[in-house]
This record gives sequence, C-alpha cells and structure tokens, in this order.
Amino acid sequence: MDNDLFGPVTGVMLLGIVAAIVILIFAIRAFRIIRPYEKGVLERLGKYQSTWEPGLHLLVPFIDRVTKVDMRENVVDVPPQEVITKDNVAVTVDAVVYYEATDPFKLIYNVTNFYLAATKLAQTNLRNVVGEMQLDESLTSREKINITLRNILDDATDKWGVRIVRVELQRIEPPADVTQAMHRQMKAERDRRAMILEAEGDKTAAIARAEGTKQSAILEAEGRASAIKEIADAERQQKILIADGEAQAIRNVFNAIHDGNPTEDLLAIRYLEALKYVANGNATKIFMPLEMQGLANVVGAAGELFKSSQETPASKS
Repeated sequence: MDNDLFGPVTGVMLLGIVAAIVILIFAIRAFRIIRPYEKGVLERLGKYQSTWEPGLHLLVPFIDRVTKVDMRENVVDVPPQEVITKDNVAVTVDAVVYYEATDPFKLIYNVTNFYLAATKLAQTNLRNVVGEMQLDESLTSREKINITLRNILDDATDKWGVRIVRVELQRIEPPADVTQAMHRQMKAERDRRAMILEAEGDKTAAIARAEGTKQSAILEAEGRASAIKEIADAERQQKILIADGEAQAIRNVFNAIHDGNPTEDLLAIRYLEALKYVANGNATKIFMPLEMQGLANVVGAAGELFKSSQETPASKS
C-alpha cells in the first residue's frame, strides 16, 4: 500500500521538476540584453520583424531569433599584394580599412561575409589606384591614395549598410634593385645640391668681397677728392684774401693821391715806383710838385743810387 502511495507522488514530483526546468529554459531564452554598442535584428519564423535598440527585450523562444550587430568602428586588414605601376614597376602594397556599421538590416541581409567582401574590394581598388600612377608619384602621394580609395570603398559599401571611415596605406615597397637605384639617385641629387649651395656661397662671398673693395676705393677716392677740394678752397681763400688786401691797398693809395692832400711819404713811394720806368728807359723826365722840392734831393739821390746799381754789372761785363 505504501508503494502505491509513493509511486504517484514520485511521478508528480518528477513531472513538476521537468516542467520547472522547461519554464526556466523558456524564461532564459525569452529575455535578451542588447549592449550599448550593439543593435539587434529580430526575425520571427525567418521573417524580419524589427531592429532592437540597446536594453532588455522579450522574445518568443524557439520562434524568434535575434542577431546582434556590433556598431563600433572596426578594421579590415588588407593583405600585401604586388601592384604594377604605370611605369611597369612591381611594388608591394598593403593597407588597413576602418569602417563602422550604419544599418544593421543591410549589413545582415545585403552581404554574406562583409569582412571577406571588403578585403577583396579594397585589394582590387588599391591595385587600380596605384596602377594609374608612376612609381615616384605613388611613393609621394600616400594621402592622395588614401582619400581616393576611401571614397571608392565608401560608395561601394553604402548598400551594405557600412561607412568607410578612413583608409591607411601601411607600406609601398619597390623591388630591392629599384630601391638601391633610388638611393643612388637620391645621393647624387644631394651631392649636386651641396655643390650648388657651395658654389652659391663662394659666389656670394666673392661678390661681397668685390663690393667691399669697391666701396673702400670709392670712399678713399672721395676722401682724396675732399682733401684736394679743401686744399684748393684754402688756397683760393688765401689768394682772395691777398687780392682783397692788395686791392684795398691800391684803393687806399689811389684815394690818398686823389683826395688832394697826399703826404710826402706817399709821393715818395710813387716816385720810387716810377724809377723802374726810368731805369728801363721808358721815362726820361720826372715832374715834381713845388711843395715837394724838399723831397727832391732824396728822390734824386735814390735815383742815382738805383742807376748806379743797374750800370755796375754792365761795366763789369
């Protein structure tokens, strides 16, 4: 009898336990938490229902399915590949592509494997962009390549619900022989620039020295000219002063003679000056005023003395 009692009780307990486990599983599967950097795409029986924002959400277990999409910025590493430039030089190029999801619906339903698709798309367009450039241009135009490739990828991935943030080239490596040739060319160019700079320096120094010599000669010539001019001015001033003195003396004598009251000394000087003409035979007679008779003897004696001084050398000869 006891066995009959515990048999049904044990069966009910097991059934209750199983039911509790099933309810717990349903409860666990019925709740979904969407993180702040995620969005959820809800499907019910294989059909798109809605897009869930971050937070706690309830779904129907075994009927609804949620796919979470990471909305943060991600990176695609484009593997290295050889690219032929426009001047037929093979270079090794690789890059990284930074992207972020903008539409979870398109990202899930419009592309099967976005990472693989983005990698192949980046490789193809990188080959096209670099292939249209010369080697020198490709080595010096990283920013141009980055911008061009980003615009191309952004347009192509728009239907996938993705925005290309930026593209960065990691390296562009030409072959070893081309690299060595570029190094030699660079060294030769630097040597040429150094020689040009050295020649320009020598030229500038020579010009500066010549200009200094020229300025020195000009200053020296100007100094000499100034000294000569000062000497000439001094001599001219001296002659002017002498001439002015002589002119003033002549005027004084002239005025004294013509004033009507000449002194005996002045008349004696004038008569002595007239003796020059007597000695040369240019004058034969001398007229003296009556009031100068007292001075006549002195003048006559002076005249005789002057004549004797002139005749003595002639008689000796």
